[in-house]
Amino acid sequence: MPEKLQNKNSQFLLVSENPQAVEWRISEGLQDYQKALADMELRVSQIVHHQENEQAWLLEHAALYTAGASAKDEDLIEARFPVHLSRRGGMLTYHGPGQRIIYLMLDLSRRHRDVRALIFAIENWLIATLAEFAVEAVRHDTRVGVWVPRPQKPRGPNGEIAEDKIAAIGIQIRKWVSFHGVALNICPDLSHYSGIVPCGIEAQHLGVTSMQDLGINVDMKEVDQVLRRNFEIYFGSTTDNPINY
Repeated sequence: MPEKLQNKNSQFLLVSENPQAVEWRISEGLQDYQKALADMELRVSQIVHHQENEQAWLLEHAALYTAGASAKDEDLIEARFPVHLSRRGGMLTYHGPGQRIIYLMLDLSRRHRDVRALIFAIENWLIATLAEFAVEAVRHDTRVGVWVPRPQKPRGPNGEIAEDKIAAIGIQIRKWVSFHGVALNICPDLSHYSGIVPCGIEAQHLGVTSMQDLGINVDMKEVDQVLRRNFEIYFGSTTDNPINY
C-alpha cells in the first residue's frame, strides 16, 4: 500500500547529542560525475575520521546513466549517454540537466544506525517538499523512491493505480556514513530515460515523471529553498558551505 507523509518519528534522524549543522553546498553548472565521486569519497573519509562535518551537496550532471550495485546488463537498452558504474544501492538510472541531485553525507553513528530509517526519512523529506508545490507524492515499503499516483493512466494487470517515480534514491554506507543520495526530477528531458529500464521499472503501469511533466514550472533555486527548510525538520540545522559556487 502507498503511504503519504508520515509524521510519526519524523525527526528520527536528528542528532541527539553534540549537534553540528550540516553543510549545505550548492554547485552551479553541470558537474563532472567522476570528480563528484572523488569529492564525496574524500568528504566521507573526513567525516569517518571526525575531520569534517556532514554535508548535503546539491548539483546537476550532464546527461549520463549510472549503474548501481543491483544493475542488470539487460536493463541498458541503448547507451545514448556515458554509463558510469556506481557502488550505490539500486539499479540503472539517469542523471541530467533539470534534475536536482542531492548527495547526502550523513553520519548515522551520531543519529541512528538504521539504513531503513534513513531511507524512510529521505522519502518523507521529499514528500513534504513536493507537497509545498501541490504534488501529492507517496512512498512504498516495497519500492524505494517517491512516487506520484496517475489515476488517469491505464491501471496495472491487477487493477493497480498507475504511478510514476519523481525521485530516485540510491544510498551507499561506509562505516555508518552515507553517500550518494537523491535524484529529484524538476524539469529533465524525460525522453532520455528511454535508453534504460529505469530503476528496474518494467511494469507497464509504472513510469517516471517530473514536476514540469505534472504541469509545475518552477525555478530550481525555489525548490532548493524548500528542500533546505524541510531538510532541517528531518535531519537538523544547516549552514552554508564556504565553497558554495
